[in-house]
Amino acid sequence: MRTSRTSLSAFALITAAALALTACGSGGSSDASAPAGKSAGLPTTDVVSSVEKDGKAAGLLPPDVRERGTLRIATSVGGTPPGSAYLEDGKTVVGQDIDFAQAVAKVLGLRLKRETASFEAILPALGSGKYDLGTGNFGVTDERRRTIDFVTYINDGQGFAVRDDSKLKKVTDFRRLCGLTVATGAGTTFEVTLEDNKHVCADAGEKPYSVKTYTEQGALWGSLQQGRSDVVMSTINGLRYAVEQQPGLRFLGEFHRLDVGFAFKKGTKLAPAFQAAVNQLIEDGTYDRILKKWGTRASAIDASRISPPEIKD
Repeated sequence: MRTSRTSLSAFALITAAALALTACGSGGSSDASAPAGKSAGLPTTDVVSSVEKDGKAAGLLPPDVRERGTLRIATSVGGTPPGSAYLEDGKTVVGQDIDFAQAVAKVLGLRLKRETASFEAILPALGSGKYDLGTGNFGVTDERRRTIDFVTYINDGQGFAVRDDSKLKKVTDFRRLCGLTVATGAGTTFEVTLEDNKHVCADAGEKPYSVKTYTEQGALWGSLQQGRSDVVMSTINGLRYAVEQQPGLRFLGEFHRLDVGFAFKKGTKLAPAFQAAVNQLIEDGTYDRILKKWGTRASAIDASRISPPEIKD
């Protein structure tokens, strides 16, 4: 695919910004090298500081947690906004996940000790006890529920995006992808879903699609812009945001919805308190203010649930 100088310039900017979002390590949130100004457009309105502690929700916490007053949280900053991103200082993390976690902590009267970690490392680390909870737009799937407990706070899901010159109009089933190269994030539900459905092309006598996985969003979007992949599969909200920032791309629409939640070690005693806190935020209006800030009101839920079954339709 030939790319104009204007497209290359825009691509360079969005790639630099995307790379900044993925600069995270396991030891803290100061590893990023976000270029100045690249994340300046992210909303920074404070919608959380006025949240007050709710005694009833806090009363559901395990006694040792109430006494300690802190929780260790792992946050993946490897995806595109609105989930989480670094500001231009390369240290400050903002996003929908950040606001929800901070708001819940305030309802429960707790302080969060945050570390950034790679998306694929967080869930195993919960099982080992390294962290008390994790955020990273973790979709609730039946496979994950075997080893992880979730407390839901939004409904997001799966979608696709392509270049404007693509003949692909909409993906209603995986046969639409036959013969194409699909780019997606490493260690995500998207990778698992794509691999699990590869057989549909062979079953139909068509050329299978290939899957390319990336740990960095800059590389993922670069593969699409430069023609090394034909389509990107990612989160609905993340795709909408990314396409708005990059010329020459279009969102193909929603493919499949998934509940998204805070992730915990299986059998956690924190789940009831977190569920009560999310429901309190819904009741007092903070929940809607967070969604409005990040432009994700279409992802609202009516009430939080603990490890609900995976949405199948």
